[in-house]
Amino acid sequence: MTGRLSDVGNRAGDDDMSGQQLITFQLGEQCLGVDIMAIREIRAWTPSTPLPGVPAYMKGVVNLRGVVLPVLDLRYRLGWGSTEPTARHVIIVVQVGAQQRGLIVDAVNDIVTIDHADVQPVPEGSSERSGFITGLTNQGDNMVLMLSLDAIGGPAEMREAA
Repeated sequence: MTGRLSDVGNRAGDDDMSGQQLITFQLGEQCLGVDIMAIREIRAWTPSTPLPGVPAYMKGVVNLRGVVLPVLDLRYRLGWGSTEPTARHVIIVVQVGAQQRGLIVDAVNDIVTIDHADVQPVPEGSSERSGFITGLTNQGDNMVLMLSLDAIGGPAEMREAA
């Protein structure tokens, strides 16, 4: 499952100004999406090295071609329980600002193009964690929660891990 998305990323520039391409993935029964331009790589699960004194959602770090990559338990960060990674799990490597982060997910689904007009706002009062979600959109029978990468871990927390 380890693969680079360089050719997929090039296709992302083909969408028009009214659309956005997302990589969709599963966390349990939930379908989430991340802007394809933030994706750097999709890797098979490899065990991480735990670090002391980091937030509970930090599973640890892995070596990504000589770079220390913080790995986040996205399920835990979103308040949906903890992930006990197995060989079927995947790490999505995303770029947030100047730093890369790994997100543990259950499976990668598809690349979808969404029309900005079809994105619905997160309902008010849904939860304090709704800041992690920037919007909702339908893709077939699935509701896709659009993930805010900036909100999943503060820069200071990530610097401590790396």
